[in-house]
Amino acid sequence: MRHLHHLVLSPPSRLARLMLGEKRLTCDPVTPEDIFSHLPIFIDLDGTRCEGLWAIVDHLEGGYPEHALVPEDMAERGESFRFLDWAMGILHETVTKRIVYEKASQRFTGAFAHRAPDMNIVRLGRDALKTALVLIGASAERNGYLASRDCSIGDLAVAAHISALDYFGEVPWPEYPTAAEWYVRMKSRPSFRSLLADRVPGQPPVAHYAELDA
Repeated sequence: MRHLHHLVLSPPSRLARLMLGEKRLTCDPVTPEDIFSHLPIFIDLDGTRCEGLWAIVDHLEGGYPEHALVPEDMAERGESFRFLDWAMGILHETVTKRIVYEKASQRFTGAFAHRAPDMNIVRLGRDALKTALVLIGASAERNGYLASRDCSIGDLAVAAHISALDYFGEVPWPEYPTAAEWYVRMKSRPSFRSLLADRVPGQPPVAHYAELDA
């Protein structure tokens, strides 16, 4: 059995789970003993051990070319990687860390800080999220998905963050209908089922979190 050592509300872990789902690979999710280790960690059937998101991305795309998540078209490939980089860089730093990492328990995110939420930081994240939703909506309206007409690793990376934010009801969907339409399509994909089933003890998701049409 394949194993994935992951943190439930950590976007890199969520992206790894989405990729495994898109590749149709069965995997046993494991709670890590050390939340500050180089997560996520994926162990394949042959014992290959991939530590960290980029090692997992390379292994899954190279080792399992079926259901490719990187577009063949050069321009679309560049856009897909741009969204991957944006999600794990700017979006993570300006939005997710300011909201999810403030509101969620440390053992589910791997956040180094362990303190009460700072609502001033959360408000900064909410402001940055509005800008991000405009970008997401414009790209989805122009391309169908974010980088092209097909779902790619860029969509999965962004959705990994948005799903963690949506767990807490932090995304103002009525104000951003094109971004909302894109996310409904993303969460309707079979790979999303395990994420939508997530339940953090003491921190249940908002009512609409697992609804496929909201």
